[in-house]
Amino acid sequence: MIPWNVPRLLLRLLGAVFLCAALVGVAGCGGTEAASPAAASSGAVPGAAPSASPSVPSAAPGWAKGMATVRADALPQQARDVLALIDKGGPYPYRQDGTVFGNFEKILPKQKRGYYHEFTVRTPGERDRGARRIVTGEGGEFYYTDDHYDTFKAVLR
Repeated sequence: MIPWNVPRLLLRLLGAVFLCAALVGVAGCGGTEAASPAAASSGAVPGAAPSASPSVPSAAPGWAKGMATVRADALPQQARDVLALIDKGGPYPYRQDGTVFGNFEKILPKQKRGYYHEFTVRTPGERDRGARRIVTGEGGEFYYTDDHYDTFKAVLR
């Protein structure tokens, strides 16, 4: 029984906390991201609503630990199109696609030169390549930036 002298704001706050905990518990019951090769290549879960997550420690692979993450099906459609092109091996619309990404900003984990490659994600309304990119690593990593390398999110596929 809830005593009536508890302020309503506190009750609402507690209700919100319990609701969030329940939602996290339900979302966490699905296992890890991309458990099968078929799921990894499609990048999307049929019937699932797109959602982004700032971090998913339990589902994130080792290379994504400590980074913000985003599920592939939560990326903008143009980024999902680029992922599909990467999976197919091209052809790519921009001559710079597939070129070595130097990681000069040192935001991604340090690797030897040539480890990372970048691909342009078209930005509607932009006349040039815009600021959005997908960067891939030789170890199967995928990163997304929408601010021209200022920040990256690990893409969970």
